[in-house]
Amino acid sequence: MYQKNPASHYVYIDMFIDAIAQDTVQLQLPVWRPGRYELGNFARNIKRVDVFNDKNEVLPYNKLNKDLWEINTKGCSSIKVTYSYYSAELNAGACFADIKQLYMNPVHCCMYVVGRMEEEHRVELNVPENYKIVCSLKKEKNVLIAKNFEELVDSPFVASEKIQSDFYEVNNIKFYLHFIGECKPDFKLMKDNFSAFTQKQIEFWNDFTTDEYHFIFQVLPFKFYHGVEHVKNTVIAIGPGYAINSGAAYEDVLGVSCHELFHSWNIKTIRPKEMLPYDYTKENYAKTGYVYEGFTTYYGDKLLLSSNVFTLQQYFKTLEERLTKHFHNFGRYNLSVADSSWETWLDGYVPGAPYRKTNIYDEGSLIAFMLDIKILQATQNKKRLRDVCVLLYERFGKKGIGYSENNIIELVNEVSGLDLNEFFKSHVYSPQDFEAELKPCFDYIGIDFIKQANAHECEHKYGFKVMDHGQNSKIILVAPYSPAWKAGLFNNDEILAVNGIALKNNLNNWLQYFKDENEIILTINSAENIKTVNLQADKKGNTYLFNPILKAKNDENVNFNIWKAL
Repeated sequence: MYQKNPASHYVYIDMFIDAIAQDTVQLQLPVWRPGRYELGNFARNIKRVDVFNDKNEVLPYNKLNKDLWEINTKGCSSIKVTYSYYSAELNAGACFADIKQLYMNPVHCCMYVVGRMEEEHRVELNVPENYKIVCSLKKEKNVLIAKNFEELVDSPFVASEKIQSDFYEVNNIKFYLHFIGECKPDFKLMKDNFSAFTQKQIEFWNDFTTDEYHFIFQVLPFKFYHGVEHVKNTVIAIGPGYAINSGAAYEDVLGVSCHELFHSWNIKTIRPKEMLPYDYTKENYAKTGYVYEGFTTYYGDKLLLSSNVFTLQQYFKTLEERLTKHFHNFGRYNLSVADSSWETWLDGYVPGAPYRKTNIYDEGSLIAFMLDIKILQATQNKKRLRDVCVLLYERFGKKGIGYSENNIIELVNEVSGLDLNEFFKSHVYSPQDFEAELKPCFDYIGIDFIKQANAHECEHKYGFKVMDHGQNSKIILVAPYSPAWKAGLFNNDEILAVNGIALKNNLNNWLQYFKDENEIILTINSAENIKTVNLQADKKGNTYLFNPILKAKNDENVNFNIWKAL
């Protein structure tokens, strides 16, 4: 693997295949990557495939579909396949190559020989001598060695001259921190915080999944947040680089890192049966996204509190975000969490049709919270959702067995001693608003579940959300049956003026100014047609924030402290 002209973003790959005993060989490129449940169609980045025998003669091949090649290997004991891969996307799960670094996720760009995935795979990197190579695979100089194809594609790597690295140890296991990009990481601060939540996660599961672990940070010069999980490592794209040591950006670093580390157990080791093994040729449909992403989101937040890395105020801020996303997602009335998990393969990572589906990350985290509290209540605080997770690890993950939907329900019932089938039917397998179920759960651990009017006039009084678009505001969500919905406003409408006053990034200021008016007039650009809309406020309100506040009652605080511990 090498670059000819780094500025072109093309990476050149020579693939050598030996011990050929068939007249034809099929090469498959993955169509998706684990951790993102949608088709990636990586083959669109491949330029020119050529095949040669051991005499350097060109061999013919056919492309059977968009990412499957069949080569005529009659009379050949070995072949060489050459192609180039366009690597110009810098995030936590893609490939990027330029004059400063070679960053590759092999699942994007490495083909496998059909029927030979379990054989050892080696990748030799032809990079400048002053480049440092960061990867969780075994290394022999510039050669990366994977025991099989799955380990290879679960092991992203970065080669660059400028990589800032350090490590910390927990239970004699080394955890590495690598930073690529313009930044000045405060390693002392990070190692203290990372050690704390790592220790808490190992305490949670009673062991660790592997003998070392790598946090690989791609640091960008602008605000960014993205992480992708692997067994022995994670890549996290974060920014801006100047802010990663403090404030909201540092909270993002901690949040995504704790989340991705938890994935080393949950989804990388403990998998639903639909993904064990991964099928890289098509969608791997599963309805348990609320477990592999929802449980991880819940504990990624909560274990920062349990380890005292996050203050209660910081945790509540994150919890409020989860609650707001739930109550502002009107898809919760139309598609269940389980069905939304299935449908991530269709439109899970784009806005899609309004009100169509819910979110397995946020909705799943609230389901995890409610199950955690229900188990605590049922067992007089002796057991919790953690016990369900550990049983999943012991009975399924460690044994390489995939769990089913029913296995999750059975384990929850076993640990709680209750029959919670109706809860799953109502909250996992049916479209549902969680408010009635959440309230008593928060009460049990002494948290006031305070319903507050949204501070944004456009959201609370009129039922629409906006984002800045130049000096104007573009509508990104309209609440069903709200004043905005009744007036005919919809997604992508651009608001130009309020009561004849042109906007300059100040929509809510003017809405607040006119708050006592019975009606306001909006000037709208709707699909390049200018129109006016008369909008009447709804006195009942449309969107709310749910602000968690800890009560001071001693008996309730006992429950809170037990819940907080793990």
